[in-house]
Amino acid sequence: MARARTFAILWLAAVCLLLGHNAYLWFVQRIVPDTDIMALLPVQDRDPVLQRSFAHMVDAAQQRVIVLVGAREWEDAKRAADAYAAVLAKRPDLFAATQANEQLQSDYLALFQKHRLVLMTAAQQAQLEKEGAAFWTQQALAKLYAPFGGPKLGAWQDDPFGLFAGWAQERAQETPVRPRDGHLFVADDAMQYVLLPLTLKVPALSMTAQDQVLPLLQAAKTAALQGAQLGAQQGRVIEAGVILHAAAASAQASREMHTIGLGSLAGIVLLVWCTFRSLKPIGLILLSLGIGCLGALSVCWLLFGQIHLMTLVFGASLIGVAQDYGAYYLCNRLSAPATLDSQTLLKKLLPSLALTLLAAVIGYTGLALTPFPGLRQMAVFSALGLIFAWLTVVCWFPQLIGPQTLRGGALAQRYGALLARWPVLRAQRTTWIAAVLFGAAALFGIARMKANDDIRQLQNPPKHLVDDQLALGKLLDAPTPVQFFLVRGTSQEQVLQREEELKRRLDPLVQRGKLTGYQALSNWVPSARTQQERRALLDLKLLGHGGPLAALAQQTGEDGAWVDATAARLRAAGTPLTLDAFLQAPSSEPWRHLWLGKEHGEYASIVALRGLNFADAVMLSRLARDVAGVQWVDKVAEISSVLGAYRVTMGFVVLAAYGVVFLLLLPRYRGRAWRVIAPTAAASIATLAILGYAGQDLQLFHVLALMLLLGIGVDYGIFMQESPDRRDATAWLAVGLSAANTILGFGLLALSNTPALHSFGLTMLLGTLIVWLAVPCFGNPSIKKKVDADAIGIR
Repeated sequence: MARARTFAILWLAAVCLLLGHNAYLWFVQRIVPDTDIMALLPVQDRDPVLQRSFAHMVDAAQQRVIVLVGAREWEDAKRAADAYAAVLAKRPDLFAATQANEQLQSDYLALFQKHRLVLMTAAQQAQLEKEGAAFWTQQALAKLYAPFGGPKLGAWQDDPFGLFAGWAQERAQETPVRPRDGHLFVADDAMQYVLLPLTLKVPALSMTAQDQVLPLLQAAKTAALQGAQLGAQQGRVIEAGVILHAAAASAQASREMHTIGLGSLAGIVLLVWCTFRSLKPIGLILLSLGIGCLGALSVCWLLFGQIHLMTLVFGASLIGVAQDYGAYYLCNRLSAPATLDSQTLLKKLLPSLALTLLAAVIGYTGLALTPFPGLRQMAVFSALGLIFAWLTVVCWFPQLIGPQTLRGGALAQRYGALLARWPVLRAQRTTWIAAVLFGAAALFGIARMKANDDIRQLQNPPKHLVDDQLALGKLLDAPTPVQFFLVRGTSQEQVLQREEELKRRLDPLVQRGKLTGYQALSNWVPSARTQQERRALLDLKLLGHGGPLAALAQQTGEDGAWVDATAARLRAAGTPLTLDAFLQAPSSEPWRHLWLGKEHGEYASIVALRGLNFADAVMLSRLARDVAGVQWVDKVAEISSVLGAYRVTMGFVVLAAYGVVFLLLLPRYRGRAWRVIAPTAAASIATLAILGYAGQDLQLFHVLALMLLLGIGVDYGIFMQESPDRRDATAWLAVGLSAANTILGFGLLALSNTPALHSFGLTMLLGTLIVWLAVPCFGNPSIKKKVDADAIGIR
């Protein structure tokens, strides 16, 4: 007894430390759960440059919010956009807006004007190589005299053949956005829009920032529509940005955390009250659950330095599992004779309690073997929560619950009586026929399941955000940040040359409509080799003696001095344009995210694609293999393939875990060990079959749920085999309480709008229910099927 009190006091000291640490985290450090959805994705370290490229693209998009304010009439759109911007201007600490004005446009072209001689399109270069002097003379005269001879950037003498103007026009076609009246303009068949590109000054994934930004954006949207007096048919505000999706995910996770946590808690309280008709067992079980959650949070924060919001959502379902140990102890205390003191009872129950904890931790360890940092954190959180709850039961329950302190209620009486009528499997013909029929039905159902590891299934953003994202992507023809080409080389020059080779392979796809275009730094800064070739070609075909420039002078009445002066002015604008100079210029700001710089001893850049269909990704992957230093990066396909690989791997891990658990059970249960594990195995097979009949695709999260089901289901088998005599319904009562609360805990995840949690919860719901129903069938058939009501404390 003295040793038991010592352990109880030591555990009290540990719990006080946990309370103090949690108080510090929430009230002093004021921790905020992480909402970064990327934390839930696989981490792969095999190619650091590739990982850096993806992170670079995501980071570039993460802090941006794109707003389109539209109306049928341009003046209305401008008025609405000004009203929207005026609201945001009140919070310069949150947003930085890009202004569109004439000075900005002038600064945009200033750098290129200095190097205009070497800036031309690939088509123009091909024309230079093919066409003769007469063609270029006519081109220059058309630029000079024709009223619609194309855009003019500066004086005619600065670009008489229109090469630089053609290059600038092609660059402008990389986006449908155009400057208009001091605004950025884009339109579709129905409306004209003002584009407001915004940059967040606060972290997009911060919940505090989301609480500030979202109301401000809503106020700005209201002001835009009301200020311009636009109705739903006359005006529209389209908003897109990572912060909008992150805020929606945070709100959804918060709602689900409260729904699942409170639903589980309410169910446990109700069931415990109906079973024991006393507040004390309720308080004790809530105490073990609370300490489990507080302990898991503290240790996870110390291990990971942060806590993910999805961990808290998943951890809310921990309530449905951690109460198993308390419920098992209380049910046995209820049925134990008054002469048996609590410490002796604990010693009797300790082996089975230890096995149940070990089996559950093995289940969560399976989750920790996945490549998902967020899922690992969930597994560690849950396993720690179980350990802390288990220690609370072992250290405190015997001190707080003595003999004759509990009394069974009507629920215990009615439920306990069910065991007498429950069938038991026997080695007879009927059993074998049932087994064959079950196997055939299960095999057919499982065969109907198709594996689908598409990462896009894990996303379920609100419909209005999806609609806005699609509308914005169509209007702006923006590239996706998760599918692109990664170009590498030993120098900046080699990277630019390889980009140019890649673009030559992509141009036929653009012509066939497979792509609408591409974004690449070499569009703006040709390689030094290309610039040198163009300079030599211009000297040979246009600026030489007796060439088109001389013929042009003759046609316009100019003399030889004009020819020399014009040629000298053009050659002065033929100095090489360097990548470093471009990246330092204001005009490079929209394209800087395409340059990775020097990474792990090599230079790298990104070529982003516009108008890409997912169906064409395989073709692009083959194309990349034909160009040295070029790699096709499809993060969607990559992560999906990782999900598929881990789904297969975890399937084998589940099978191996069954073997490990069976070996752990053998020393204690000997020939009955298979009876402990068989109900869970049968339930797992039946669950997969039901999912197959329901038309569900097999995903990694189904397999992970089966891993956890092993840990939980074996608990029920252990409970029943610890009391094989069916005249004693104590274990059956403990199984019923545990299963009901597990269903309330994990089963409520099936209601989640997060597809991964929904799949996980649905599998756990079906599996736990089937284990519950199946576990009495694997009892010892040699024991009488009479239930002694007194044995479960019913008077």
